[in-house]
Amino acid sequence: MVNIISKPITLQEFLKLPETKPASEYINGEIIQKPMPKGRHSRLQEKLCATINQVTEDAKIAYAFPELRCTFGGRSIVPDVAVFQWKNIPFTAEGNVPDNFNLPPDWTIEILSPEQRPNKVLGNILHCLEHGSQLGWFIDPDDSEYFVFKTPTTTRIM
Repeated sequence: MVNIISKPITLQEFLKLPETKPASEYINGEIIQKPMPKGRHSRLQEKLCATINQVTEDAKIAYAFPELRCTFGGRSIVPDVAVFQWKNIPFTAEGNVPDNFNLPPDWTIEILSPEQRPNKVLGNILHCLEHGSQLGWFIDPDDSEYFVFKTPTTTRIM
């Protein structure tokens, strides 16, 4: 990961900056650029989104967004997959999906890249859960392992 700005910056200042490729996140006053996704990561991300959306979209249950910026609780993060229950998607007055999501996803999925620190990725999942997410998945493709995080009140998502 690369810190692209070394001096402290506010969340409002960060949100005025142009988007980067790969995406940058605002965490604890720092801007941290995510690593460029590679083959396995991209394939898994695409398959997760497609599978979730195949089951949930037509019935208007939920929608899985790849690389969607979510700004809440003093952070602006870009989960690999952000799943929102249909009722929680902040549609515009015209019925479109908005550009800005200022709320946590109902379900956040992070796929560890070789260049990422697990603690940073797990920190984002825990931040989501602390601010209203019901479910978090941490996937490590190198170990073929995943960890599921739920809030104590999670009984059934979607």
